[in-house]
Amino acid sequence: SPLYTQVSRGNLALHLSEHAGDATPGGNMVVYMTGIRDFHKELAGKEYRYMNPGLEHEDGRLTVEVIDPFSNHIRFMELTGE
Repeated sequence: SPLYTQVSRGNLALHLSEHAGDATPGGNMVVYMTGIRDFHKELAGKEYRYMNPGLEHEDGRLTVEVIDPFSNHIRFMELTGE
């Protein structure tokens, strides 16, 4: 304790920590990406009962939002221009 972990996918590495000195719990982060529809489909296919994020389309971007174990909101976004 405190818990620290790294989550990786491709070239992205997220470092997650519950240590009070690292940041304020409940923060927000945006990760811009491509292929978000496939990413959303993959997450939905896991049928995880505690987190089943939707795919939102608003203001020219697609967004999938998840909440990590430390109550931080991570928004994965793809700009669509639509």
